[in-house]
Amino acid sequence: MTSALPGGRDDTPDTAAPGPRERPPSSHADAGHARLRRWQAATEWPLTAISLLFLVAYAIPIARPDVPPEVRAACSFVLAVTWLLFVLDYLVRARLAPHPWRYVRRHPLELAVVVLPVLRPLLLVSVVVRLNRVNAVRLRGRVVRFAAAGTALLVIVGALTVTQAERGVPGADIVNLGDGFWWAMVTITTVGYGDLAPVSPVGRVIAVCLMLGGIALLGVVTATLSSWLVERVTDTSSPDDRLGGAARGPAGPAGEAPVGMVSQAQVALLVAEVQELRAQLVADRQRAQGEGGPAGE
Repeated sequence: MTSALPGGRDDTPDTAAPGPRERPPSSHADAGHARLRRWQAATEWPLTAISLLFLVAYAIPIARPDVPPEVRAACSFVLAVTWLLFVLDYLVRARLAPHPWRYVRRHPLELAVVVLPVLRPLLLVSVVVRLNRVNAVRLRGRVVRFAAAGTALLVIVGALTVTQAERGVPGADIVNLGDGFWWAMVTITTVGYGDLAPVSPVGRVIAVCLMLGGIALLGVVTATLSSWLVERVTDTSSPDDRLGGAARGPAGPAGEAPVGMVSQAQVALLVAEVQELRAQLVADRQRAQGEGGPAGE
């Protein structure tokens, strides 16, 4: 008896030849992944625009608590419609996935937003994720622009959510959107003046998320900048410099994995020299045998 493994693989011993019935699960999984990728590619930009619309509708009542009732009702309508669109997108993605329940388990945040409408502000996290993913290819290697976009979105999201959570709470220091932006900037930069701090449980949860997001963003930017600088230095260095640098340390040029303290380029160079010496020895031996033949006769 066989047991199916994740990814459409099977733990049948190698001695057993795969039958025609073992291929459909793998092909079905591949087709499901292809359909899911096509859906994601087709809806990426529309959902990004919807996320930005959600952000605007979410921000207006927080920034201007005295807006007319008609504007507040319109913003609530936009929030409800965008939430329903995200619910529809989530259901379609789960249906197109080869393993729907596995998809549900791997996307707990999206599931929480779908099941509990009260968690709709978590869609603001999707704004950050989607914008960064859409701009990832276009901004690759442009660390400054990526850092500016990610930091701005996180500050906006943090300021809006913490202002909404803290407004009206007894003893709260963050009472308006200006205080929220100041607190978000101080928190994400890890300065921590301590003049403003959330007091509600929801505000403190938002603070923890913003702290972790700031640390993660700084780490990603630092790592990306370091790798970009190393790549630039490697591309502009000469072949001799690259070989010398590989001989002095484990870091070598792009595409050349080090072998201990020696790079693959040096190994290839030594192999070529050995082959040249071997060819020269063979030629000398043949010439010596040709010269010694007549004398021996």
